[in-house]
Amino acid sequence: MTYEQALTALADPTRRHIFEALKDCPKTVGELAHSQPVSRPAVSQHLKVLQSAQLVSVRPEGNRRFYAIKREGLEELRTYLDGFWNDVLSAYSAEIAHRMKKT
Repeated sequence: MTYEQALTALADPTRRHIFEALKDCPKTVGELAHSQPVSRPAVSQHLKVLQSAQLVSVRPEGNRRFYAIKREGLEELRTYLDGFWNDVLSAYSAEIAHRMKKT
């Protein structure tokens, strides 16, 4: 998985809401569809995209399937975003040093 796949998967607002709905605990398609403005088949399709991007895992239990956030799937995306954060912190540090020299 690449951070591009994660960004693409999470770019869709409905898909992002489904992903966010899994934050606290695993859920079935039915549970997810109940809180979404789309049908169960649409939720299933969104989950397939999230699963392809390795952001969601699935665990069969009887005749139900529980979906959960795959935290390790977020590692590459986090590394990518942390690169920007490091740049922001460096720029902030340089600005403070610059202002300290003026005073």
